[in-house]
Amino acid sequence: MVRQKIQIKKIDNLTARQVTFSKRRRGLFKKAQELSTLCDADIGLIVFSATGKLFEYSSSSMVQLIEKHKMQSERENMDSPDQLQSSNLQSERKTCAMLSREFVEKNRELRQLNGEELQGLGLEELMKLEKIVEGGISRVLKIKGDKFMREISSLKKKATQLQEENSQLKQQSEQARVLQFEGQTATEQGQSADSITNNRSLVNSHQDCNDSDTSLKLGLAFP
Repeated sequence: MVRQKIQIKKIDNLTARQVTFSKRRRGLFKKAQELSTLCDADIGLIVFSATGKLFEYSSSSMVQLIEKHKMQSERENMDSPDQLQSSNLQSERKTCAMLSREFVEKNRELRQLNGEELQGLGLEELMKLEKIVEGGISRVLKIKGDKFMREISSLKKKATQLQEENSQLKQQSEQARVLQFEGQTATEQGQSADSITNNRSLVNSHQDCNDSDTSLKLGLAFP
């Protein structure tokens, strides 16, 4: 069946009007979302029903879109470069004032986190601030604990390395003592052997002398 094209005019029946409004509003918002996604366009829709109920859709911040529309309209209505410069200057002043307010607010929040300027806060604000501080403290403690564990692990590794180095030094020292003792023992044994050999030579020489004297006394030929 071919859909019949309806005449675009106000629907007299209240129920049919509300149903048509609901269906077409959803379709309009869906098409706006598709257009924004497909074409990377900034889109903002504001719809008030017949009963005054607000419906809106925006591809980004609605406030930013309204400000952008306002600035664009002001630029299009400019008649001279001086007016354009004045508008730009006014916009920069607004931006500067907004940044100044944000700076003051952030400084106030920072002082409150440090425990200052708390007298004007209500109970809910103080509880919210307490949660923020507790969350920050827990994160700090966690990071500090992790660093402590890494430091302890590093110190244990260093202690193990020092113990191994001490063991190696003790082994080397024991080996040096053994070699020194063996060298001294060998030297003493060599000296003892030389002494015995010298003593034997002296005894033999003395014996030869005695034999010579005995031969002379007896008038015997010297062997």
